[in-house]
Amino acid sequence: MICEQIEQWLQDHRVNTEALQRPQVTLCYAQSWDGSLALSPGESLALSNTQSMRLTHRLRSMHDGILVGIGTVLADDPQLTVRECSGQSPQPIVLDSQLRMPSNSRLSLSPGQRCWVLTSPEHARAEREGVDLIGIAKGDDGALDLNLAMQALWQRGMRSVMVEGGAQVISAFVRARLADAIVLTVAPTLVGGYKAVGDLGIHSSTQLPRIAPLHTERLDDDLIMWGNLHYPEEAR
Repeated sequence: MICEQIEQWLQDHRVNTEALQRPQVTLCYAQSWDGSLALSPGESLALSNTQSMRLTHRLRSMHDGILVGIGTVLADDPQLTVRECSGQSPQPIVLDSQLRMPSNSRLSLSPGQRCWVLTSPEHARAEREGVDLIGIAKGDDGALDLNLAMQALWQRGMRSVMVEGGAQVISAFVRARLADAIVLTVAPTLVGGYKAVGDLGIHSSTQLPRIAPLHTERLDDDLIMWGNLHYPEEAR
């Protein structure tokens, strides 16, 4: 079974989180054959088939935390729980620098684990029912510093985090060289829309991150691809 293959792969390729003082990060998302997540930013588009969705929920159960950006919350209003299989739901985490988290979102109203919202220090001083606010300083680009965010999650006991999106968050983790592994579902359709990976700040082919070893399996008509992300020394 593909679930067992990926679970064994994750166990066999654990990064040295003790040395890094941050959780292992797995990117997991679905895209079309042309690399699109949706027709346009802020829209929701279901691409995974039933079996692939079940795999996604199994992957959630293999991680301590699950992280999405505020754009995904506003577009999809997700629950970020394990429902399509047995297993424990991971800690829900949202990147939200401007604290736009709706008070009526399912993550805010969840009777289960309280969602952790990573936001700027000034917004972290506010009070929001149903969520825990964690202040993270911003980097030079004005966005939350992902290295500091991962250190904060480590200090709260997170040893593995699954990042589901959206596109800006996926790109930011790769750009920061914090994504250790990727599990990608490719649906047999062409969308011509909003791409999963945007500008990585790369200006040479020698700086391109590579995925190796690469594994592939079919789940009905979806193609599942997974592997470890490697960043060339030249990109440092």
